[in-house]
Amino acid sequence: MNVVEKLEAADPSQEDRTQSIRDALRDAIIDRRLAPGAKLAEHEVGTLFDVSRTLARSVLQMLAYEGLVRIERNRGAFVASPTPEEARQVFDSRRLIEPGILRTAAERLTAVDIKALRVHLQQESRFMNERGPTARRAEIKASGDFHLMLASHAGNAVLLKFMDELVARSSLVIALYGRSGVSSCGHNEHAAILDALEAADVEQACLLMLKHITHIEADLDLRISEGLSLKDALVT
Repeated sequence: MNVVEKLEAADPSQEDRTQSIRDALRDAIIDRRLAPGAKLAEHEVGTLFDVSRTLARSVLQMLAYEGLVRIERNRGAFVASPTPEEARQVFDSRRLIEPGILRTAAERLTAVDIKALRVHLQQESRFMNERGPTARRAEIKASGDFHLMLASHAGNAVLLKFMDELVARSSLVIALYGRSGVSSCGHNEHAAILDALEAADVEQACLLMLKHITHIEADLDLRISEGLSLKDALVT
């Protein structure tokens, strides 16, 4: 361990630094600024964030644990490239988990919670009407955040963590296999799910969620989209 690495290890704020770098790379991956298969060189990550290669390696290992990065011996780290079978497993998992989240969340949702979700849908709609890569990334993030907001209202930290990973992996799958140029997580479908929840029609909300997830999956094919370089992807 060199002097820089020793100082990093002794720095109580280093955990926050590691987390912030992890978040920046994770956002670049799930916002689809980094394409599946993109090289994530330790030295480049270290240079961009002004940290040692040891810390950069730790961040990449964190992302590998989440399934967003693939580490190959003697080759390095790459943004994960889910296979078609892995993609199906992601959406199969969502079909199993999200109806249960809705049923649990429905018991806890208040009028204030519904209003907050409505405000979020308004933001999602605004991003859809704007143009440019920044607005597009914001729309993609807002779409995933709607599912995470519902999960947060279920009051189950374990389920929320599962959903966070599933939404991230879904974004990666859509980046690799997405077919349409429009949001794969339809704003109108989100609104319909929320309408059903507000009307206390939980079974209808669950049915709409299952159709919604199937719709996302149906918008996939095998075409691979091109992404940005690591440096460019981190410039937002």
